[in-house]
Amino acid sequence: MDLPETIRRRLDDFSRNVLFDQSRSGPSSKDHDTCLPDDKRVLSSLQLQMSLYFNMWFFPWWWVSETAMLHLKYPVLPDYYKFILVTVLLLMTLIEAIRLYLGYAGNLQEKVPELAGFWLLSILLQFPLILFQLFNEAILIQPLERGVHIVLAIFILTQAVSGFVALRDMVRHTERQFHLRQFD
Repeated sequence: MDLPETIRRRLDDFSRNVLFDQSRSGPSSKDHDTCLPDDKRVLSSLQLQMSLYFNMWFFPWWWVSETAMLHLKYPVLPDYYKFILVTVLLLMTLIEAIRLYLGYAGNLQEKVPELAGFWLLSILLQFPLILFQLFNEAILIQPLERGVHIVLAIFILTQAVSGFVALRDMVRHTERQFHLRQFD
C-alpha cells in the first residue's frame, strides 16, 4: 500500500528542498570510494532497520505496560490528566503504527517520501509525546512506566538519527542519478 500521490509528492519536495539542499556543497569523497556503480548500491540503513525491527517487538510490551499503569493510577489522577493520558496513549498508538510502516517502507524500498514522513513523525510528534510522559511528574510516573518510556525514547532518538542519515544518502543518490541522466 503506497501513500497517496499528493502526500508522496509533498514529502518528496520537502525532503529535497528543505532538509537536504545540496546546492552549496559537492559530493563527498566518501561517495567515490564504493566498489559498486551508483545504480546498484543498496541505500537501506541496517542500523535503522534493526532499530525498527526491535521497536516493532517492543511496542506491544510498552503498550501493555502503559495501559496497566494507567489503569492503576487512573482513580487518583485529576480529570484533565485522565483525558490527556488517554488521548496521548491513543495518539501514540496510532502514530507508532503509521511511523513503523513508513520506516519499513521507506528504508527497505528506498522510498524518499515515506522515509521523510517517518522522520517527521518521529521528530515532530512521537518524540515530544514520549518526553511528556517521561518528564511530567504530575502524571504520577511509576517505575515500570519510566523504564519503558526510556527504552522507547532511545528507540525513537536512534531512529531519528539513523533515519536522517539514510534519508540524506537516498536524496544524494537520487540527485546524482538525476544529474547523470541529464547527460545521457
